[in-house]
Amino acid sequence: MNTTTSHSDTIELLIDLVQRPSVTPVDHGCQQLIAKRLEAHGFNIEPMRHGDVDNLWARLGTEEPVFVFAGHTDVVPTGDESDWTNPPFSAVVKDGHLHGRGAADMKGGVAAFVTAIERFIQSGQSFNGSLAVLLTSDEEGPAVNGTKKVVEALDARSEAIHYCVVGEPTSTTTLGDTIKNGRRGSLSAKLIVQGKQGHVAYPHLADNPAHKSFKMLNDLVAIKWDEGDEHFPATTLQISNINAGTGAGNVIPGTLSVEFNLRYSPAITTEHIQSQVAALIEEHKLDANIEWHDSAAPFLTPTGSLTDAMREAVKSVVDVSAKLDTGGGTSDGRFIAKTCEQVIEFGPLNATIHQTDERISCDDIDSLSIIYENLLGLILGTQES
Repeated sequence: MNTTTSHSDTIELLIDLVQRPSVTPVDHGCQQLIAKRLEAHGFNIEPMRHGDVDNLWARLGTEEPVFVFAGHTDVVPTGDESDWTNPPFSAVVKDGHLHGRGAADMKGGVAAFVTAIERFIQSGQSFNGSLAVLLTSDEEGPAVNGTKKVVEALDARSEAIHYCVVGEPTSTTTLGDTIKNGRRGSLSAKLIVQGKQGHVAYPHLADNPAHKSFKMLNDLVAIKWDEGDEHFPATTLQISNINAGTGAGNVIPGTLSVEFNLRYSPAITTEHIQSQVAALIEEHKLDANIEWHDSAAPFLTPTGSLTDAMREAVKSVVDVSAKLDTGGGTSDGRFIAKTCEQVIEFGPLNATIHQTDERISCDDIDSLSIIYENLLGLILGTQES
């Protein structure tokens, strides 16, 4: 049990956070807990609730540059809890790991940067600029009323962000091996192809949308969109859902619905993608309409002061040479990057995120907190003795 062993401040905070079942968009008091801790160190606390989403903007100082730790307190659903070795919100510490939903994604990163901030302030080190924390309970959900709304509010009052570290789990095989300095964009589409329903024994009286769509779909997945570039892999397309029919085996469907998603690099535009797909639909003479949803634009933080400082902080604690990478899914960094030139993601191992029996190494989280603390000294610390 957790009570038989003393833990670091970071692990104790993580236990408290994981024990709160903050499934999107319910925050379950996580942000209040963190706000209370930050307020005790002089932070100005500003809750920003939008709809059913809790957001927190906490800032210490009024000067520039503004360094922000960003993250989310919401977690994905657990699935069938009987499949878990330990209850998903019990936060059991066993064999050097803390087990529970959200331990890795991303309450571990949140706990680590909160305690890093506390130690940095308690050290009495003078620093340049301001230190801030941005949290949302909407990252795992629609991501409409969360970080996006906070960034818009800050931008409307000309409150700038100069450096941002999102504490997402970016490490792959060992803590510190990967820093995300950008992400590809995400463009989704829903294609509806019209046909005519009928009896399978009388195909001449019907028009099967599945038959006439498959060649077009084959051509669609064969498109080579771009080559990518030195920072981004090539654009990829994946079909995620195909639906047609009434469920009966003797009925020709009247419509076919196809959903697909592209993860696109800056080497291509959404307009170009859409025009190519439209041309393909016309080429195959399909009676169809398509709906597009661009949920994330690509962004990139070039090698510079923040990436260099992050690498140095990692090296100083775990002796790992971190690589820069832009692969994987999307994050709320896409919203912050619209107004902040230096945005990176860095956090613990991502091996068990969104999985049954999600867990995180306690030693890794303690090391991560020290890495974050060292990063603050490198970015904001003065050279005064």
